[in-house]
Amino acid sequence: MIDRYSRAEMTSLWSAENRFSKWLEIELAACEAWANIGKIPPSSLNNIKKKSKFDVQRIEEIERTVKHDVIAFLTSVSESVGEDARYIHMGLTSSDILDTSLALLLRDAVDLLIRDMDQLLPVLKQKALLHKHTVMIGRSHGIHAEPITFGLKMALWFQEMERARGRLVDARQTISYGKISGAVGTYSFIEPYVETYVCEKLGLTPEAISTQIIQRDRHAAYFSALAIVASSIDKFATEIRHLQRTEVQEAEEYFSKGQKGSSAMPHKRNPVLSENLSGLARLMRSYALASLENIALWHERDISHSSVERVTAPDATILLDFMLCRFTEIVRNLVIYPENMTANLGITRGLFFSQLVLMKLVERGVSRENAYAMVQRNAMRSYGEKAEFRKTLLLDDEVMKYISLEDIEQVFRNENFLRHIDYIFDKVFGSRG
Repeated sequence: MIDRYSRAEMTSLWSAENRFSKWLEIELAACEAWANIGKIPPSSLNNIKKKSKFDVQRIEEIERTVKHDVIAFLTSVSESVGEDARYIHMGLTSSDILDTSLALLLRDAVDLLIRDMDQLLPVLKQKALLHKHTVMIGRSHGIHAEPITFGLKMALWFQEMERARGRLVDARQTISYGKISGAVGTYSFIEPYVETYVCEKLGLTPEAISTQIIQRDRHAAYFSALAIVASSIDKFATEIRHLQRTEVQEAEEYFSKGQKGSSAMPHKRNPVLSENLSGLARLMRSYALASLENIALWHERDISHSSVERVTAPDATILLDFMLCRFTEIVRNLVIYPENMTANLGITRGLFFSQLVLMKLVERGVSRENAYAMVQRNAMRSYGEKAEFRKTLLLDDEVMKYISLEDIEQVFRNENFLRHIDYIFDKVFGSRG
């Protein structure tokens, strides 16, 4: 339900109706500013505010002839206002409207993304606390390393998403700039007061200096922030896909009643939702790249960025909205198999205790180099003979010259790896844990 509702809200934000409404809001604010300094008669301002409206179909009809969206919009509004329409867009250039309205739309969009994040974070926290002590093997290079807990994995995801939320907040601030400064940013036919008034009314900061446009490093930072969020989701989705592999099966996506995994193989339960997210993250990164390409424009402006943003602005925000909502539901319904985690811990026959044995030998006076060689020798024997690592150590006279059976018993305990979990959780969640 969250998934469908949120996407609809984000999609409607980018509708033609909403986009033109932002344009009109900016034009009317500019007229108010001009009226405040005596350039538009009060009666004309009242008439403009009372009668100004637009018709999307009429705008599209006019644009087919004039080939200019802002002119088509202004013509439609003028038809509703009459003679006083001559004051609308006075001293402005198209990009004053386009860039300022884009700032409003991107700001509104990131507010929805932050809301999505605020729905995801509690779900991650709940999973972390629930599985704080659910022991599983940690892996490096895809190979068994040392035990962790599934809760630690979720806590890590939580903190990464907290950083992601911070990036979205920063992106909101970076993009919340407007400009009403004319054709090349010199206020040639408009008073700086108009820009100040319009931006203040809209909750934007006036750009300190602009050309015909707001510079696209701001937009590149915005879309790069979105791409980083998507890439984190990609990382999490990839982890779920690995954990769902038949050979691992420690966690998997919820498989609903009546769901089908394959047209040919009735037994299949595939991590399709996570795979979708990994694929969509690739698309999100391409939008970030396109926004970086948009920074280098000719002189005071060319139009090569415009066609790109007509695609990337709605698509990237709608897409990340979808990804966040989908990932929230994946995590909420994720099926965990603690018994398989326990079984997988035993696959290497205790080899993950190797570092503890190494440290115990060093503690007993063996040089690290020699201790490493002794432990590795027995580890390789365990691999080759499929023998319990503990037994190979007990049969190694050189090893047992330095450590005792009691030492072995103390070393071979999972708790040795997990004694600082509370400390880590406190760092991540603090009083929230």
